[in-house]
Amino acid sequence: MMLQIDSINNQITEWVTSLDIAPKWDGPVYQLVVLFIILLLAVLSDYACRFFISHVLRRIIRSTRITWDDLLLDRKVLNRFALVVPAVLVYFLLPLAFPQQPLLLSYLLKFCLVYIIAVILRFFSALFNILFEIYSEKEKFKNRPLKGLFQTLQVILFFVGFILIISVVIDRSPMTLFAGLGASAAILSLVFKDTIMGFVSGIQLSANDMLRPGDWITMDKHGINGRVIEVTLNTVKIRNFDNTILTVPPYSLVNESFQNWRGMEESEGRRVKRSINIDVNSIRFCSSELLIKLSQIELFQDVLCGYLGGENSEQTKVSNLKLFRIYIERYIQSLPTTNSDMLYMVRYLEMTDKGLPVEFYFFSAQKVWVDYEHIVADFFDHALAILPVFELKLFQSPSGSDLDRLVRRLEN
Repeated sequence: MMLQIDSINNQITEWVTSLDIAPKWDGPVYQLVVLFIILLLAVLSDYACRFFISHVLRRIIRSTRITWDDLLLDRKVLNRFALVVPAVLVYFLLPLAFPQQPLLLSYLLKFCLVYIIAVILRFFSALFNILFEIYSEKEKFKNRPLKGLFQTLQVILFFVGFILIISVVIDRSPMTLFAGLGASAAILSLVFKDTIMGFVSGIQLSANDMLRPGDWITMDKHGINGRVIEVTLNTVKIRNFDNTILTVPPYSLVNESFQNWRGMEESEGRRVKRSINIDVNSIRFCSSELLIKLSQIELFQDVLCGYLGGENSEQTKVSNLKLFRIYIERYIQSLPTTNSDMLYMVRYLEMTDKGLPVEFYFFSAQKVWVDYEHIVADFFDHALAILPVFELKLFQSPSGSDLDRLVRRLEN
């Protein structure tokens, strides 16, 4: 290579000498001629690369069935890589222009190397963006937090590129710089603490499938109750249901507890677990009149056959609360909006000074929030409205109107 450069150098020198110009201008004229030729070759090579990409590669890429090469063409990733060709050409031809100025030549060559490294970094950064776009559309990776992973790769890429650029500028081996970084690892760990913790936490979130974009999560400590819209290297972005956007570092989700509702949304039903308090003074054995009245309820007729009869029947052994519990279980089973294939029951909780809590436990077939709340509201509308039919009463703490009625009774 050096022999070829020397041969070209001698030919240009002979040509400049043949121009019969003043000897003191031989050097500047020589440099201007060589620089013009280098610039012309760089422009021609850039044009040739663009022509090859626009006319040759474009036809080849458009004729294939795969889609990733179309993205490389449409996002002009190949055009970025093509910028390397004229830069490399200039780098190898610059010694022809400055054969007697080694100091200036070394600075120019360093500048060319820095430019080449920067162009290569931009190319790989754009390539990572293309890979992220491709994999984020695949069904297998669609709900994975890939953005944080690709951001980590870009950080590593630019870190390595920065070290290479510094090694070119100070004219030292990159391996020497990497070895020197080991001694300053403690300082770097402090400077890049959040980045390192975010990277490790992002790997844990992804590897354990703890979080995906689109998941509904709740985290009371940070006031989070909404959908994950983005998982990056340093932040997890959540849009709350009040349309506020919260950002938390990934390591907060790893180190602290949060609730992910994805399992509920992927299941066959959403749980309803709510209770009402029954006034214990309204719980009694059913009378014949009450049994006859309840026997007119269609869901209930076969249950009451054993309790209807004469004085020696079993009517004194059944309470209105038990019949209410049986009725509600059958009512839950009959509703088209509930999933009766999943667990459902009506149970009594521990009695308190506010009455006997009766808990309704079942699963709604509809999991969308608004529709789910409508189903729960309709159920409780019916459960509360049917209570007087069973001669049961809700427990309710005395209000101002209750105290007023009590005062009037005492006055009368």
